[in-house]
Amino acid sequence: MSDVIGSTARIVGGLKASHGLVSSSSRLVPEEVPIAFSYGGSTHAVMMATPDDLEDFAVGFSLAEGIIERAGDVVSVEAIEAGEGIDVQVTLKDMAAEALTARRRRMAGPVGCGLCGIESIEQASRAVRPVGSDDVRLTAREIADAMTLLGAAQALNRQTRAVHAAGFYSPHEGLVAVREDVGRHNALDKLVGAVLLGGWDASLGAVVVTSRLSVEMVQKTAALGAPILIAISAPTALAIRTAAQAGITLIGIARDEDFEIFTRPDRVVEGVAMHV
Repeated sequence: MSDVIGSTARIVGGLKASHGLVSSSSRLVPEEVPIAFSYGGSTHAVMMATPDDLEDFAVGFSLAEGIIERAGDVVSVEAIEAGEGIDVQVTLKDMAAEALTARRRRMAGPVGCGLCGIESIEQASRAVRPVGSDDVRLTAREIADAMTLLGAAQALNRQTRAVHAAGFYSPHEGLVAVREDVGRHNALDKLVGAVLLGGWDASLGAVVVTSRLSVEMVQKTAALGAPILIAISAPTALAIRTAAQAGITLIGIARDEDFEIFTRPDRVVEGVAMHV
């Protein structure tokens, strides 16, 4: 038996075993529903996600997928209930819509390779946009603060212990935006949209995430234009190569003031002793 709380989580009943004893229990768990992104009346992708911050999600997903170049390319976003899921209908400006139509024509025919819903191996290994900003530096204390603030801002995760988060940290303003989702990629897409719609300059801050660093996380950060990506866990080899290609400072295994810098260490200053 369960009770719905808002649209993002619900209370579920169950049994709890502890020290050989079984008792009834209840727990708040996050919702996960199909979210379809439709452009011009045609479904482009379906993601399993937490059903909140859908405008941010649509804008961030569209940028990360190369469908738009800026938030202004999106005219409107409308979320419509569709059975067990939500159809997010995105209306684009004419030029962006025409570019997407042309892209669909080029992709007509090939068999999908099954990598995260994309349509070709070339898309999976696509080149990233270089991030040229050298206007931001972080100290070891600021990196630790960014991770601490992100943890404190995870309202849904405090209740459920089952979602990821992505945040945008400015050394001058602190943590200015946070988004949560059951999927780490979704959380970052939502954050990208929030940063674009909020008008923050991505080149002057860092993306902070609670997950491991796969190549997609680097690609999305590059699309946003943020020069630093910080994570609580470790990166893959491809993520490191891609970050180096994009000129992103990649920081992993960030816990308190302990972390590892994998690319572009020049953006980390003061308070970090280098031992070779």
